[in-house]
Amino acid sequence: MSIFIASINSGSNGNCYYVGNGREAVLIDAGLSCRETEKRMKRLGLRMDKVKALFISHEHGDHIKGVEGILSKYKLPLFITQSTFAHSRLRIDESLIKSFKPYDPIIIGGLSVIAFPKQHDAIDPHSFLVKGDGVTTGIFTDIGAPCQHVIDNFKLCHAAFLETNYDEHMLEIGTYPAHLKKRIAGDQGHLSNRQAIELFIAHSPAFMSHIFLSHLSKENNRPDLAQKVFERHAGKTNIVVASRDEESVIFEIEAPGKKEKTVKKVIPQKSIQISLFG
Repeated sequence: MSIFIASINSGSNGNCYYVGNGREAVLIDAGLSCRETEKRMKRLGLRMDKVKALFISHEHGDHIKGVEGILSKYKLPLFITQSTFAHSRLRIDESLIKSFKPYDPIIIGGLSVIAFPKQHDAIDPHSFLVKGDGVTTGIFTDIGAPCQHVIDNFKLCHAAFLETNYDEHMLEIGTYPAHLKKRIAGDQGHLSNRQAIELFIAHSPAFMSHIFLSHLSKENNRPDLAQKVFERHAGKTNIVVASRDEESVIFEIEAPGKKEKTVKKVIPQKSIQISLFG
């Protein structure tokens, strides 16, 4: 059995991450339109009818822009905290809303999704672990500073989407106004390349096979620069830059001790009817 993961998009123009097994999947955030999400998933051979739930990390537009369209078409359960929904201005069928609490596992077929708090300038921000088939995948983006919740959960991951939003020198000399620079670099803003690599060096487990450098700023970072920072310390961990312009390939990750694979497509399988919420 394997876990399949892909970045559908990663950046201030929209964030969406796919994690699934051969039977069901979840989307973490929906920052692209429904049509664009469908188009990118179709190119990868991923099917929306396997997506059984949508999880929202916080209310910023680059994480919720596609929520209304996706839920209108697919009627997925939306896992979101009550305060995040209240501040999101989303107009959706409230029967689809499923609130979550930190560290209460949510079972989606063969997947278990666990939310945990993080530091970011949103009303009630969370990140997520997705566990299945012996593999743990973490989504660690939109983080101002690595709090203990982030550190403890990062240590558990076989694969992780980790924010490398900005290069500190590029931000300092760039054209952003002073208040925006302060917000980005603050403890409620985003992780720099330096902060991310320090987290990786200090707390990545020996079994981490893939790290996806995520949410790169268009103005204050470069993919080659972020990748170079990590390559010096990567060891056996594969370094992948998640693009802000296109979907990644699909990465098939098997349980520890088995070989990780990169695939372009998932072989279509028949849908399996399951009861997700009892």
